[in-house]
Amino acid sequence: MFCLGARQLRGFPLRGSPGRLLYVCGREGEENPPSRAETRWKDRAETVIIGGGCVGVSLAYHLAKAGMKDVVLLEKSELTAGSTWHAAGLTTYFHPGINLKKIHYDSIKLYEKLEEETGQVVGFHQPGSIRIATTPVRVDEFKYQMTRTGWHATEQYIIEPEKIQEMFPLLNMNKILAGLYNPGDGHIDPYSLTMALAAGARKYGALLKYPAPVTSLKPKSDGTWDVETPQGSMRANRIVNAAGFWAREVGKMIGLEHPLIPVQHQYVVTSTIPEVKALKRELPVLRDLEGSYYLRQERDGLLFGPYESQEKMEVQDSWVTNGVPPGFGKELFESDLDRIMEHVEAAMEMVPVLKKADIINIVNGPITYSPDILPMVGPHQGVRNYWVAIGFGYGIIHAGGVGKYLSDWILHGEPPFDLIELDPNRYGKWTTTQYTEAKARESYGFNNIVGYPKEERFAGRPTQRVSGLYKTLESKCSMGFHAGWEQPHWFYQPGQDTGYRPSFRRTNWFDPVGSEYKQVMQRVGVIDLSPFGKFNIKGQDSIRLLDHLFANVIPKVGFTNISHMLTPKGQVYAELTVSHLSPGEFLLITGSGSELHDLRWIEEEAVKGGYDVEIKNITDELGVLGVAGPHARKVLQKLTSEDLSDDVFKFLQTKSLKVSNIPVTAIRISYTGELGWELYHRREDSAALYDVIMNAGQEEGIDNFGTYAMNALRLEKAFRAWGSEMNCDTNPLEAGLGYFIKLNKPADFIGKQALKQIKAKGLKRRLVCLTLATDDVDPEGNESIWYGGKVVGNTTSGSYSYSIQKSLAFAYVPVELSKVGQQVEVELLGKNYSATVIQEPLVLTEPIRNQLQKKGGKDKI
Repeated sequence: MFCLGARQLRGFPLRGSPGRLLYVCGREGEENPPSRAETRWKDRAETVIIGGGCVGVSLAYHLAKAGMKDVVLLEKSELTAGSTWHAAGLTTYFHPGINLKKIHYDSIKLYEKLEEETGQVVGFHQPGSIRIATTPVRVDEFKYQMTRTGWHATEQYIIEPEKIQEMFPLLNMNKILAGLYNPGDGHIDPYSLTMALAAGARKYGALLKYPAPVTSLKPKSDGTWDVETPQGSMRANRIVNAAGFWAREVGKMIGLEHPLIPVQHQYVVTSTIPEVKALKRELPVLRDLEGSYYLRQERDGLLFGPYESQEKMEVQDSWVTNGVPPGFGKELFESDLDRIMEHVEAAMEMVPVLKKADIINIVNGPITYSPDILPMVGPHQGVRNYWVAIGFGYGIIHAGGVGKYLSDWILHGEPPFDLIELDPNRYGKWTTTQYTEAKARESYGFNNIVGYPKEERFAGRPTQRVSGLYKTLESKCSMGFHAGWEQPHWFYQPGQDTGYRPSFRRTNWFDPVGSEYKQVMQRVGVIDLSPFGKFNIKGQDSIRLLDHLFANVIPKVGFTNISHMLTPKGQVYAELTVSHLSPGEFLLITGSGSELHDLRWIEEEAVKGGYDVEIKNITDELGVLGVAGPHARKVLQKLTSEDLSDDVFKFLQTKSLKVSNIPVTAIRISYTGELGWELYHRREDSAALYDVIMNAGQEEGIDNFGTYAMNALRLEKAFRAWGSEMNCDTNPLEAGLGYFIKLNKPADFIGKQALKQIKAKGLKRRLVCLTLATDDVDPEGNESIWYGGKVVGNTTSGSYSYSIQKSLAFAYVPVELSKVGQQVEVELLGKNYSATVIQEPLVLTEPIRNQLQKKGGKDKI
């Protein structure tokens, strides 16, 4: 097995210059001594970046290069202190997140040219990388990821065992079935990278100041900040927290509890291995997913880094409780080989030369995890001009791209592309320290777990954010996690498998969801919609504010509409339901995942425009029940004296009424497209309201349905979903939202002028609805669309249509391929399926069917 060589010390201190002792991936004999800190000081800055790791320095570089004056970076000790200096430095184009691939791509493309631009050696190696599949389900996962690669710029291939052995001849090939190969991947010296970025930042005019610990942050009434350090105070127009595992301390200065926890990550460096030294070219980086480790060449030896299970890995929770120890900068934790032995053994079986290798270094350093392993990037809700770039478990590969992404956002007032999965506002007050620790453990342990569609992770659940129906429903259904809430995905049927069975193909929820679909289409169903984000807006300027925010007209009192907030460039920032409750008072509803994302935008515009309004987030105060289906009116009418008839309570009308003496705000709307109401009520009334509705509907055969069935129903009705069919990557015209966009309304809403230009230039692509006959797999979204042997577009979401018993998907295709009847192909799990553009919607909505019936158009229905 691994032998501990002459220089083995548990927790070898590795002090001094990290680029030399720890890192040897740069060119032999070359060094990057740290630049001397500058002595000058500025009293004012446009942007102050707190933290001198690779992410903070990258942002300083990008902002200064883009022309921003007065960019200042403040580092408490020295550049790269914290997590950067001891990182393993892996770089990869791969990421399962669609737009995170762009971050990785931008990072690598920057690193390729940085040495030439700055004159600083960065030690960038690009031998490629191979992810190893040793089980059939891993092969499926690779195929699943390949379907999402064709419409991206990154190179990625599935390769056969013979090719793997040719590229990595030291492997034991007994169990290897396939590999996922990225040619441009590799590794970089984090210390040298950061110093090169620092040189570039200085070249373009940024001031990098260290040691300069921030001791206080004081917000001013005009939105600026006073940033205090032992060297003096500085007034900043905005601050960016990029402080790594000190980010929590920085957040606490202004009353924020960022959900971050440092975890211990170990890797091992071997001495020279003769078989490695004899190779004529550098080995590709290897990722053994079942063994849960990465392995790469380090000079003539190997570097091996495992991810332990959540039971064995170490969380540095004392830092959360007591803060990071004063003075901690370039220290390491004591190593613990026993903790990683099962991974060592797996690596020795896969790469047998490791059995004879001597260990010369064991590195065990802190890296920061957010609950879901993804960083938090962007402006923070509730605090003006406070931005974050924190929680980077993989800071090296993210640094370059995130620096560019944030720089573009800061300079242009909107994100360059959609990355809501990194939105710091995806967490809220429900995110406790206990939750964060449980999720960080899970996320670290699940680093190499199979990434299924519709994946659920159960650590830390439930949070305090459960609806009033949670106890009633938890034993009856499979719950999904939505912004802290538990929400039913699908309900168990008697005698059916009730376990969590994730799969790339149809699995145990398929038949129960079909039953729920029929329930809504033929009878009446009830769904818990409490996770919706809910805002109350009122005040003398409320109508003016909403007219400025939304591209649709403002609904009349007592009515509701669907409205979109656009970015200045005319992209879809958000979709909300707007209800005009009383003169000047509105109820705004958004999806659970965009609650604080949307609220931040609304609040920022209200302050920027000086609108006299009161904005209140009432998400946690209100529960929501959806009642839908042909018998919905009949059931609810039993419980209220309010006339629910079609002529009196019209589609998209809003009324305050009582259901069995429980006050509700009832909106005649349903995301199913069927006859239905959404009932907004006090959260503590949810269980009572649910019980009376279920009791009243016994004769009509009432039952529950979940979000999987609702998704199938909304796709058949061609309802778009924010985050899928529309987001900051799309404009509303190509998304088919023209009905909701009123370019001729008097108010100059955000994005109006840009949208006029987009319309004048003409569209290049359109959203279409596709049907496709598959076998046991359905589209999920983000799959490649093929035509004429080329990738021409991508799906956005998909499902099985229980009405026509085929798969159904939305997809973006070139305008010339958007006509009804057009044939294209959709790639699913390595196979292309024929698909046809259809006239949408596949199934007419209940209001349209009702209108046609009144006009005697039954034949059309």
